[in-house]
Amino acid sequence: MSSLPVPSSLSSLSQDEQWRVLDTLFEPSPELHTLMAPVLANQTFSSYASLIDAVRGRMSALSAPNSPVDRAVLHGILGSHPRLGRAPASTNEHMSELSKNEQARLNEGAEDQAERLRQLNSEYEDKFPGLRFVTFVNGRSRDVIMTEMRQRIDRGDTEHEVEETIEAMCDIANDRARKLQQS
Repeated sequence: MSSLPVPSSLSSLSQDEQWRVLDTLFEPSPELHTLMAPVLANQTFSSYASLIDAVRGRMSALSAPNSPVDRAVLHGILGSHPRLGRAPASTNEHMSELSKNEQARLNEGAEDQAERLRQLNSEYEDKFPGLRFVTFVNGRSRDVIMTEMRQRIDRGDTEHEVEETIEAMCDIANDRARKLQQS
């Protein structure tokens, strides 16, 4: 998707078109489609920021530790984000075109840094099962990102990590919406 439809038109689009918008702003996720289908069908959005706020609210509502079913849905959404510094391993691992471009910029550099990033990804996913490390890269260097990753692993706070991941995904979505609406 090279552009986005007018936000106020989302409720009138086909479900497939609505899902393409979600996949463009976030990442392909059947759990996100299911979570947001009733919202997209019945609510009018004046801006993409308001849509992203609605997604944030729905994801945050799933983060309560007392519902394993909700938590599984949330982890499905958060786990749909590609690993930092890594292209999809197979055709079964989906990645939006925007993610491919974002990842390509992060992948530039020394192989030893790439290996360290792979190790950090693995350590992160061991520490926080069901999650992927997500941060709004926004032109920051690989070293800065890896320092943040190390800090979040060492902090070891799963609840905080879930909220930080939701925020990062929404920051990325807002940035993508802004860029696509400018084109």
